[in-house]
Amino acid sequence: MKKKLYFLILAVLALGINGCMNGNASGELENVGLLVPETVNDGVWGTKGYKGLLKIQSNHNVDVFYKESMNNDTSIEQAIKEYQKGDVNLVFGHGSEYAEVFNRISNEYPDIQFVSFNGDASEKNTTSLKFKGYSMGFFGGMTAAQHTKTDKIGVIAAFDWQPEVKGFVDGARYQNEDIEVIVEYTRDWDDKPRALERLNALVNQDADVVYPAGDGYNVAVIEELKERGLFAIGYVSDQSDLGESTVLTSTVQHADKLYEVVADKFSEGELSSGVLEFDFKDGVISMGKFSPLVPEEFQTAINKHVRNYIETGKLPNGKEAK
Repeated sequence: MKKKLYFLILAVLALGINGCMNGNASGELENVGLLVPETVNDGVWGTKGYKGLLKIQSNHNVDVFYKESMNNDTSIEQAIKEYQKGDVNLVFGHGSEYAEVFNRISNEYPDIQFVSFNGDASEKNTTSLKFKGYSMGFFGGMTAAQHTKTDKIGVIAAFDWQPEVKGFVDGARYQNEDIEVIVEYTRDWDDKPRALERLNALVNQDADVVYPAGDGYNVAVIEELKERGLFAIGYVSDQSDLGESTVLTSTVQHADKLYEVVADKFSEGELSSGVLEFDFKDGVISMGKFSPLVPEEFQTAINKHVRNYIETGKLPNGKEAK
């Protein structure tokens, strides 16, 4: 009898260890919560998160909840308490600002898997999603360098760690060795006045194609470029609807599709903790619609480069994405 009890205890312990190694709060998706720092009606980043949430609701037949203006620790923690009462066991924090607080409070909610973007995930029930933005920036930079008439193009980025910025610079220089790429920073995702100031600085230096790499201000920058008769590479969304004579193409991050991927992995017990990276090959990054101003032969070449990158992992310069 004692031997049977001993082996039963070992079996239970083994199951517990296996569950911890899996890194999931649960393999069964119950309900899903979303936190966004601003609004789901911005037409860009926040809207994509909301669309992803609705796709999860439809595909998995679960209840979904969202809260806007979740931009401080107090409101975030209160929202998590409410989500727990609503049997939510998968929470998306739609931005990098959620990673730190999720790591801090996750141990208080062992039955919830916390998912954020572009940050660290140090606990067993936290996951951080990262778009491999270097490659999309590379193809955007190639397009900008092909179209410029002044051999000067610009980037208005939020932060210097954004891989798409380095990719844009490298892609532009691959396409045109004589190109000058001027990079300005806002130090904020949403500061439209500062972004427009940075745009003036670029235009004063004769930049005629600009990549506004910030989802909170890119629409405002593109509208101003349209007024000035200049050109843009869209960011996060396919922004050709803002004007095909202005937006040459866009570097698109399909956050809504990524939400589906994450929910599927969670429900199958395959969502890992830690940092997970996603790229063109995962179907969550693509190039947007090309403007009629971009020569068809160049469009064909870019599309071929993208397919080759998906198949081989190599960019047009023969290197792997950084």
